[in-house]
Amino acid sequence: MSNWVKEYQSKLVSPEKAVSVVKNGDWIQYSFAANTLPVLDPALAKRIPDLHDIVIVNGISTRPHAVYKADPTGVHSIWNSTHLTAIDRMYAKTRKVFYTPLKYSEAPRYVRENSAPDILMIQVAPMDKHGYFNMGPTITHYRAAADMAKTIIVEVNEDMPYAQGGYGNNLHISEITYIVEGGHTGMPQIANEEPEEVDRKIAEFVLRDIRDGDCLQLGIGAMPNALGQMIAQSDLKDLGVHTEMLCDSIVDMVEAGRITGMKKQIDQGRMAYTFAAGSQKLYDFIDNNPQCAGYPVDYTNDRVIACRNDNVVSINNAIEIDLTGQVCSESKGTHMISGAGGQLDFVDIAYNSKGGRSFMCIASTYTDSNGKVHSRINPVLTLGAVVTDTRSTIQYVATEYGMVNLKGQSTWQRAERLISIAHPDFRDELIREAKKLDLLR
Repeated sequence: MSNWVKEYQSKLVSPEKAVSVVKNGDWIQYSFAANTLPVLDPALAKRIPDLHDIVIVNGISTRPHAVYKADPTGVHSIWNSTHLTAIDRMYAKTRKVFYTPLKYSEAPRYVRENSAPDILMIQVAPMDKHGYFNMGPTITHYRAAADMAKTIIVEVNEDMPYAQGGYGNNLHISEITYIVEGGHTGMPQIANEEPEEVDRKIAEFVLRDIRDGDCLQLGIGAMPNALGQMIAQSDLKDLGVHTEMLCDSIVDMVEAGRITGMKKQIDQGRMAYTFAAGSQKLYDFIDNNPQCAGYPVDYTNDRVIACRNDNVVSINNAIEIDLTGQVCSESKGTHMISGAGGQLDFVDIAYNSKGGRSFMCIASTYTDSNGKVHSRINPVLTLGAVVTDTRSTIQYVATEYGMVNLKGQSTWQRAERLISIAHPDFRDELIREAKKLDLLR
């Protein structure tokens, strides 16, 4: 029996024993994206009624949490989210959900300097023969959290894919406080949003500007998924990937032969990412695949590093944009919908990459719950809306009615160009409001 196996056995405990270390006031770095805690979560939930002021730090919820059901009004715990999903928005109906504004590339530094956890609970793949636990599809800021946490509890998932690095994607047995065996708990399956006709029209405009050898960053959502499908069916070649998130459409492009990564200047032949979330197809693709390189987010989203690649193309979604080019991708007014993530990071990276281009893709309208149609291009942002990307950072904006470049344009040029790609039903109103704001000549 190796020393690592002996140490493993000495640290192996029940879920109840592992969560017994939690005390009042502890900050717990909890689940993130595909790395959930289906065994530790219900164990901690049983303890919640006896605890107070527990701070649970979570991001991109992909499974419901038992700790929420144990404390639906937030009497015993505080829910801090670094990126909201529909699950977090559901929690907010009965309790306060606090969002942590961030620039995703800086998240590891936040953990090290501003918000060190007392406890890290993390789901991992089974230990290898060298004593290492792989973090699977979620690297993000976990290495920083492990460096700072007083207690590290790992939940072993037999179904977790082994994700190659990069770096910062493993924890050694010597760092671990407790090990809990979860068995075969599967991976959260995230269905792709099926693109609608408007998504495909927007994607067509962007696709015209993608060239052989470009290095892609795709955001999440129906439009980037539509673009990924179109790229897979195109004759583009030698594309690369340097992104924060890997999604199913990346697999489609690889299988179609569009992605080789051989034109990249760093991580040549490999796809650099910091987390992955999607269907089982994606997790199977990642598993022990040397084409995939998982890194901490302060590598993937760092401008100096990412800009070493030429021709970085960033494609992201937005909720609304004003006539000067300010973009909101996080909220409807004061109501938080999502989070900033790394959108601003890659808007900046793409423009500063040699030959790079940044695309902000937005449907021209949306329909509210009462059936009323609203423009997403507005004279000013909705009162209380968060500015995710400042107007000086935005390059291309695309709707189903066209695509315009805002870089180097004055406010009147920006207003004219954005009105030209707004829904026709709203253009006259936008012109009138733009004149009131003194934005037109």
